[in-house]
Amino acid sequence: MTTHPRDGSAVEGAIDPPTIGVEEEYFLIDPGTRLAVPGGPRVAARAAGAVGDLVAPEFAECQVEGRTPPCRTANEVRHHLTRVRGALVSAARAEGLALCASGTPVLSDDGPPHVGDHPRYRAGQEQYRGMMDDFAISALHVHVHLPDRELAVLTINHLRPWLPLLIAMSANSPFHQGRDTGYASWRSVIRSRFPCLGPPPYAASLEENESLAVTIADTEAMLGPGMPFWDLRPNPRLPTVEIRAMDVPQDVDDAVALTVLLRSLVVTALDSVRRGDPGRPWSGEVLRAACWRAARDGWSGSGFDALTGRVRPVAQLAEEMVRHVRPVLERYGDLDEVTAFLRRLAEQGDGARRQRAWAGNGAGPSGVVDRLVRATARPPGPDGMLSAAPA
Repeated sequence: MTTHPRDGSAVEGAIDPPTIGVEEEYFLIDPGTRLAVPGGPRVAARAAGAVGDLVAPEFAECQVEGRTPPCRTANEVRHHLTRVRGALVSAARAEGLALCASGTPVLSDDGPPHVGDHPRYRAGQEQYRGMMDDFAISALHVHVHLPDRELAVLTINHLRPWLPLLIAMSANSPFHQGRDTGYASWRSVIRSRFPCLGPPPYAASLEENESLAVTIADTEAMLGPGMPFWDLRPNPRLPTVEIRAMDVPQDVDDAVALTVLLRSLVVTALDSVRRGDPGRPWSGEVLRAACWRAARDGWSGSGFDALTGRVRPVAQLAEEMVRHVRPVLERYGDLDEVTAFLRRLAEQGDGARRQRAWAGNGAGPSGVVDRLVRATARPPGPDGMLSAAPA
């Protein structure tokens, strides 16, 4: 049971372990040209016949979203992600398209993306104008159940300094419009142009958090105070803390491991809040700079240590994160899942390194798209590791 940080009383609706949910965004690819092309509404409508409202169109019509219901275990998340990806893969094929999990489209037309017919999407175009011309990016969003919004804001204060490491571990977007950007997560760079995206401000209360959102919305840097798009937020509609910093992974197992790792971070942060620890108020400027470096270098680089502020190799920071949350990982039976993920990163690198390796074998950007399509459709292996991908 989770207790309230101020008076020790039970948080209404809290459960242990907290349920977790995932949203993934994918690109739709023309198998002939390998370009990202419109088709999201058609593919989502077709896949809904198999998985209902677990699929939906996205901002750009060259994208589609899949999501899980609330889950208790890593295997539940894996089951639902595999099922949803499979439904979208089949629906895309029926429409003459392919599904691709990458933070940015490897190949795309030079013009602005076709935007879905939604008032919020149209408002974004009007407000941000030319900044939206290449805003077709695909993310992994993770939700951790937490019904007390005040408690969620205090928890987020402890999560903020881990954002650079999450970007580095999930980096999967080195290519954009057919060229290697030199970054591991170009998606993060595109997002960083927007004044309302990135690390949230440190806030001592829900009231302060909401007041900051109102002020930012008044400048028109945010569409509305009730719908902030910070990398960490109490979800506006769901009783969850939502973490939005990560590129969509190529592989289901990586998404599962990141999800349970994030739950352990949230629960560990909750424990700190209950002890009266307000979290270190790292400045937004420091965190934005650290997120930029993580986006540039990914897993192979060095980054910001959330506990000390020093710069250290990302692999060491990941090990430190696991030590930090190990009691919670063990409590929920998730330690092996996360350990296997770190082993894959050590052996294969992040998604960006894999994409570059495929391009470096002479296949070029088109070959990268082909390999991403196969990785997106590939189910997890029976031992929890990934099945071998065809060459």
